[in-house]
Amino acid sequence: MTAMGGKRKIRLSYNSPVVLSFALACVAVQVLSLLTGGGSNRLLFSVYRASLLDPLTWIRLVGHVLGHSGWEHLLNNMMFILILGPMIEEKYGTSNTLFIMLATAVVTGILNTLLFPGVRLLGASGIVFAFILLASITSVEEKTIPLTFVLVALLYIGREVYNAVAVRDSISQMAHIVGGLVGSGLGFLLNRGRTGSAFGR
Repeated sequence: MTAMGGKRKIRLSYNSPVVLSFALACVAVQVLSLLTGGGSNRLLFSVYRASLLDPLTWIRLVGHVLGHSGWEHLLNNMMFILILGPMIEEKYGTSNTLFIMLATAVVTGILNTLLFPGVRLLGASGIVFAFILLASITSVEEKTIPLTFVLVALLYIGREVYNAVAVRDSISQMAHIVGGLVGSGLGFLLNRGRTGSAFGR
């Protein structure tokens, strides 16, 4: 595409490789789920208690963040991830962002398997909450906690704790809470190691 005047070319930039690749993978998984009548989600892209001898159990432990129950579920999560993700990836680096997403997926998957064996968990909501908490940590000085982080944690994590106790729905508050805790914990570690990235770029 050429700009007016014909001198400069405008091109699209794949500005956030991890976040954009994750979003595209989620869309592809959702299309596959529709084509298989939800079978692919049950087989690969949701996590639940199963034999550790089954290789697919280990794939589901990470793959569950790619699966979604429908387009609305997917779009709600992608809206937050595409808004917050590029800023986080720019600040913390590609490798760190990928590590945060993988850590969130594995921790929420393990806890769901241990605590809720009859519940099939899928979706990127844990990553959304990890990103929300990460985005509120602008910088961390020694022995200080940003007030923005405290307020966001109280609002988002507090709401999920309340919903877990008072509201009965199909949303996994555990994944939201754990995602927020993983994101904030890694955010503090990364910020304190800013002179040398904690997990590499």
